[in-house]
Amino acid sequence: MQQWMCEHILGIQPATEDEKPKPRTSQADKWALNYEAAKQYFKREGHLRVPRKHIERVVIGEDQEEREIKLGAWISNQRSRAATLTPERIEQLSTIGMRWT
Repeated sequence: MQQWMCEHILGIQPATEDEKPKPRTSQADKWALNYEAAKQYFKREGHLRVPRKHIERVVIGEDQEEREIKLGAWISNQRSRAATLTPERIEQLSTIGMRWT
C-alpha cells in the first residue's frame, strides 16, 4: 500500500540500479584492499617505508575499477595498532617487509 501511494499519489518511482547506494564494504574487505595496495607498493619499491601522505592506486574487480588508497596513513596505523592486530595480519605484513618500530 505504501509503495502504491508513493508511486501513484506522489509520483515517486523506485530507485534504478544506478541510483541505489553501493553495498557497504566490511572492515575485513577494507583491510584486504589496503593490504593489496601495500603488496603492490612493496613489489614496485622493494620496501614499505611509505611516506605518510602517499596514495596508492589499485585496480580491483572484474570491472577494473581504480581506487585510491591512502596507503601511507594505513601503514602508519597498522604499525601503531600492532598490539591489537591478529597474528595472521602481522605475519602477512611482515612477509612484505613491514617495519614494526
